[in-house]
Amino acid sequence: MKRLATAGGLVVALLLLLAGVVRVLMGGGARLEDRTTAPLLPAAALEVVVDLDHPPGNVAVSADGRVFFTLHPDGAPPLQVLELIDGRPMPYPDAAFQQPADGTPHFQSPLSLRIDRQNRLWVLDYADYGRGQPRLVAFDLATNTVVHQYDFPSDVAGFPSMLNDFQVAPDGEMIFIAETSPILQRPALIVYDVAQRRSRRLLDGHASVATGDYVIQAPGRDMVIYGLATLRIAVDSIALDQRGEWLYYGPVTGDRLFRVRARDLTDPSLAPDALAARVEDFAAKTLSDGLTMDEQDNVYLSDMEHSAVVRLGQDRRLTTLIKDPRLRWPDGFSFGPDGWLYVTASSLQNVLFVPAANVRAHAPYQIFRFKPGVAGQPGH
Repeated sequence: MKRLATAGGLVVALLLLLAGVVRVLMGGGARLEDRTTAPLLPAAALEVVVDLDHPPGNVAVSADGRVFFTLHPDGAPPLQVLELIDGRPMPYPDAAFQQPADGTPHFQSPLSLRIDRQNRLWVLDYADYGRGQPRLVAFDLATNTVVHQYDFPSDVAGFPSMLNDFQVAPDGEMIFIAETSPILQRPALIVYDVAQRRSRRLLDGHASVATGDYVIQAPGRDMVIYGLATLRIAVDSIALDQRGEWLYYGPVTGDRLFRVRARDLTDPSLAPDALAARVEDFAAKTLSDGLTMDEQDNVYLSDMEHSAVVRLGQDRRLTTLIKDPRLRWPDGFSFGPDGWLYVTASSLQNVLFVPAANVRAHAPYQIFRFKPGVAGQPGH
């Protein structure tokens, strides 16, 4: 018994030592000052589109008002991609596509989706951090059938990658992807050539895609995993202007927004150092998750720390559009018709690294919309 007690004490001591090492190496971090201001719009401008039993991920709204969205994979949802039909969430394109099936296309863990100007719904599937097969799937919205599928090779998006968010060029020929790499912290941008069916990994580990040393102060919870490791999220926020000229991007836990010309990203002759030299530090930002842009080149950022949506103009100044406690971790954006901007509230402070009962207790979760005063490309 004495030997068992001694062994048990050693195990406890080793676990405490390990916890201390984790806290030293992966804990801590600065707190970003509040960069929001008095909002331009009242909270009443925010309309509920739908209440959901599970947290939403991203949203894409077509030019004719069809609303598509993902349920966030970290919320252990029963379905992955849905369309809102007569106010009810329905599996898209059907129930069978939501279930694993050998040899048959199906969703694994999709998070982001976009609608291009060719009326295709693109769904990006990070496949459980690359343990499955990361892929892009496009559906023709006229027929709701698959018209394109691309499986990423392991040297571009292998284990444990995370293909997090993306944007499609106006001509539908190039796709720009944020590879967050939350486990290895080896983030990058990925460019996919639709016609050539070829993908390339760019700016691998560059300062513009890497996380900063910040702690996310979400309402009700600082994002520190089990009190030990600070949740640091690299490049995720990504937006393309409506001409397809500039790609704007930045880390979630970073205080700067960067941009680079799309033509430089799609030029295979540029050496890595030459491409890196063309990245511009554009402006200060809040800690942010989703991005989008309007027709006047304003960048919209979802600020999860302050339950806000902020706008960054070409004058490089931040303006707060709307603040509301209902915006629990605003996440994905999509413009829709008639000047509406849709935004999901994923409430990730109540979802990540908590028991399933906690996720259920904080339902319902919402998708909202409001009119920011400037229109944008639907699905974007």
